[in-house]
Amino acid sequence: MTVPRFCSNCAAPLPAPPPVTCRACDTSHWADAKPCAGVLVTRESKLLLVRRVHEPWLGLWDIPGGFCGPREHPRDAAARELREETGLTARIGPILGIWMDAYAPEGPDSDKVTLNVYYHASVDGAAQAQTDPNEVAEIAWFDADALPRELAFPGHVPAVLRAWLESAPRPGAGASRAPLARRREPTA
Repeated sequence: MTVPRFCSNCAAPLPAPPPVTCRACDTSHWADAKPCAGVLVTRESKLLLVRRVHEPWLGLWDIPGGFCGPREHPRDAAARELREETGLTARIGPILGIWMDAYAPEGPDSDKVTLNVYYHASVDGAAQAQTDPNEVAEIAWFDADALPRELAFPGHVPAVLRAWLESAPRPGAGASRAPLARRREPTA
């Protein structure tokens, strides 16, 4: 992300990088996190992952998802990204959690901070995924004990997958989910 040097409202030079207020017109400039959404799609106890076709993290496995559009709810963005990347329509379930990360390890996007919201989802067993080559290189269903090690966004995706593993129902264990976080009691 390029740091703005000029005001987006009046084009006056900015005295410092964001957060900063323009001295000429009083417009505030911020370096906010970019909202993203993803979906952990399961079918028959397997997790759907996609292989990235773009930088950053070209060729690595990722959770289907992407940037939220303006005024797009993360739940809607997760469903849209899944359709764009795999052709699948899923039943979006409860939120798994929220993680922050840097978008890229280096280069112009390395200072872009993302706020990543992930949801549980499921698809019908008969649903057939179709790769869009402009979106992903390939898709695959992974058993929980055979997840790939070559993961995109290593600053947060491994933690997301651990949370998914902890919350996923086990065969024969019913539909209950393990808690994602333990409540801390206040200390005296």
